[in-house]
Amino acid sequence: MDFKGRNTDLDLLSRQLGMVVDGTHTTRGRAVIMTGRRRVGKSRLVQEFCDRSGLPYAVFQATRGRNPATERLDFTTALSTLPGADLVAGLQAADWNQALRSLAVAVPDDTPSIAVIDEVPWLVEQDKEFEGALQTVWDRYLSAKPVLLILVGSDMSVMEALQSHGRPFFGRAAKMTVRPLHLADVQTMTGLGAADAVDALLITGGFPEIVQSWTEGSSRKDFLREAVSNPLSPLLVAGELTLLGEFPEASHSRAVLEAIGSGERTFSTIAAQAGGTGALPAGTLSPLLNTLQDKRVVAADLPLSAKSDTKNKRYRIADPYLRFWLAFLRRGLPLIERGRGDLALERIERSWTTWRGRAVEPIVRDSLLRLLPNADWPDTEAVGGWWNRQNNPEIDLIGTDREPVAGAVHFVGSVKWLQAQPFGRREYEALVRDVLAVPGADPKTPLVAVSRAGVTDDVPLAAWWGPEELVEAWR
Repeated sequence: MDFKGRNTDLDLLSRQLGMVVDGTHTTRGRAVIMTGRRRVGKSRLVQEFCDRSGLPYAVFQATRGRNPATERLDFTTALSTLPGADLVAGLQAADWNQALRSLAVAVPDDTPSIAVIDEVPWLVEQDKEFEGALQTVWDRYLSAKPVLLILVGSDMSVMEALQSHGRPFFGRAAKMTVRPLHLADVQTMTGLGAADAVDALLITGGFPEIVQSWTEGSSRKDFLREAVSNPLSPLLVAGELTLLGEFPEASHSRAVLEAIGSGERTFSTIAAQAGGTGALPAGTLSPLLNTLQDKRVVAADLPLSAKSDTKNKRYRIADPYLRFWLAFLRRGLPLIERGRGDLALERIERSWTTWRGRAVEPIVRDSLLRLLPNADWPDTEAVGGWWNRQNNPEIDLIGTDREPVAGAVHFVGSVKWLQAQPFGRREYEALVRDVLAVPGADPKTPLVAVSRAGVTDDVPLAAWWGPEELVEAWR
């Protein structure tokens, strides 16, 4: 299958390789720690980069729970594609120090090359000596050779810990986060208009294998109809595989995810739903939420204004696809497996407009952060929302100079994402009324809107953005 998108990621890797080729860094070799959510396409990206480089390379992918001695044997076997492979052929490394030294022998002294170690967290899990051996061999051997070492892993908390102060490999690698395909890539790959591309991103989350299954030009409903008629479609399978890869079905973490995915946003309501017969104790739920945030599966938002409000958090599933899967597909799987995907699709259609109205807000804010600052708001560097404890009012857009506590509120706005109903006088008057509740705002604070179907002529907004501007922000 043709490789599409990821131009920015490929460029970042090419720049790192360029330092190796040109010898412009303080060390001859370069190391990159690449992380990102499971199934986001890291391995495919690295393989494409290696193939395009035209240089000798070796790729090793670890296996979870494997015997360390067998893993080291496979590692040395994977070096057979490097110029110095004959020098280490048949080596049975007694530890990771020896195994990694064999890599240093196999890479050439005078020709740039690439070495990839995929699923590094599983090696760290298998052998506590791996990190120390990596640091030793890098410092003494690999960093002196023209090699780009790429360390890949899906457990973001483990990969970030590799770089933390006090850990052996601290300060030795550049960090790169591979994210799902962005809005402009999704539009290009699906061949949809801007508004429909936003819908496609909400459904696929930008996960490459799901986006690639979207027949170019197909409508949202046609794509979903095809997906729910096939229990093995990527749209259905990827969610369960993602969750099972990190969260066993019976775990409290899974229950917390499902509670948030069903629409619960506050600590107390999540505790009540995730606990089953009784609410989860705060001492259990707090560390679970912290872990889920560390893994970038859950995001916690605070109201953005000139007044601090750290106790008024709202939780959400961080990536759109998993949010969609938990809201609709998890409960629809039994129907789909019985051949009644039509009923699952009916359930999605009944709730789609309401669900989309809230789910689109993080995408809108992320897009505006790419458009701002601009000439109208040269100091706007944070975009969020605001709410009080009663969620009355709840403001979709707040633009400020900083976060989490603003020095100045630059604009207040609303997101209206209905199919054919524009942002009109009623929505404008509600915004005029609600702006007075936002700490730091006043009657002169500019009002803005983001609308799928445009705005009417009788609303004096300071600015408004539509689907085309949101897509363009990512180009």
